[in-house]
Amino acid sequence: MPISFDLTGKTAIVTGANTGLGQAISVALAQAGADVALVGRSSMAETEAAVSAAGGRSLSIQADLSSLEPVDRIISETVAWTGRADILVNNAGIIRRADAIDFTEADWDAVMDVNLKTVFFLSQAFARRLITEGKSGKIVNIASLLSFQGGIRIPSYTASKSGLAGLTRLLACEWAAKGINVNAIAPGYFSTNNTEALRDDPDRNAAILSRIPAGHWGQPEELGGAAVFLASPASDYVHGVVLPVDGGWLAR
Repeated sequence: MPISFDLTGKTAIVTGANTGLGQAISVALAQAGADVALVGRSSMAETEAAVSAAGGRSLSIQADLSSLEPVDRIISETVAWTGRADILVNNAGIIRRADAIDFTEADWDAVMDVNLKTVFFLSQAFARRLITEGKSGKIVNIASLLSFQGGIRIPSYTASKSGLAGLTRLLACEWAAKGINVNAIAPGYFSTNNTEALRDDPDRNAAILSRIPAGHWGQPEELGGAAVFLASPASDYVHGVVLPVDGGWLAR
């Protein structure tokens, strides 16, 4: 059989879909044929328009992922829309910056709740439904270069993304035999809201660019291919991988 990246007939859930990487991933999945449930705290109007322009359909679900309140609702609203939920992209994340010596408990908890705790319980709810119904599915976590490296002044972010890499492997080990692929993408330095402060700092911007073999900050749409691959039948025998998409950063 030919290798297939086709997602026609599938329904994907993408968290943090209102902007940046989540928006680009949503559009890429739609281009591959998926219906996309867009999850976020703010308006998804821009992403809705982009998905529609790509020939896709979308459903917007307002949800604050700093708590577990919306977890079951995200799954139920998606299933009520198309009758299924085949792909989960855990993209939503936040970051807090401060020296480790000054870092607060509030900033620690806020980041860990969104970046790790809710990711686990949303994945659990998604997988529980698939397992109960005897269906297969795909989970794609959005990790980070900080899943591999330490970074500076972002202790809770580094801890959460390192934890997410471990969680990806753990869930792959438990769910691979049940027909659920769990993998992650580790984006490098992309031009998004999260990296605006770095790009606006001339010294940091120059230092980062000098380290990237590709010679430029990643554009969100450059992440789409990896997301489609990990969400599609082409990756059916891929389990527990954390795939860097980083312009060669880790190879340097």
